[in-house]
Amino acid sequence: MQKIINRWTNDAKCNCFGCSPTHPFGLRMEFFEDGDDIVSRWHPNENYQGWVDTMHGGVLGTLIDEICGWVVTRKIQTCGYTTHLNLTYRKAISTREPELTIRARIVKQMRHLLFMHAEITDSAGNLCVEGDATYIMMTPEKAHETGFISCDDAE
Repeated sequence: MQKIINRWTNDAKCNCFGCSPTHPFGLRMEFFEDGDDIVSRWHPNENYQGWVDTMHGGVLGTLIDEICGWVVTRKIQTCGYTTHLNLTYRKAISTREPELTIRARIVKQMRHLLFMHAEITDSAGNLCVEGDATYIMMTPEKAHETGFISCDDAE
């Protein structure tokens, strides 16, 4: 697996809840490329609780939404917006779970729409959440206006 460089790390305009390493309440996700998949490993804690000792479903949805955004960024080399996110929660996740693996891949591309499938598994490999996302991709010109240049792996 190759680590993906987060080009927005030192951008004062970017304070993404999902991927900014300096967001005070954020998820601080990091991303890796593994063949056709984009992968993130993430460590739950009590700050993301819904029910007692249980991860909040909205936070789990955010993990999936964020990784799908990085699929667009890395695999298509542009930015995009979520237009549809459909989640199935299969197993509750404890806030004490040592590590989650979030994985997403492209299923289909039609013009400016990208369809993806994502999964969250716990440290034992159990499927806990899966989802399908649709993103509309920015044109290269529009992405460039937002500051996007490229998304590369670590050197």
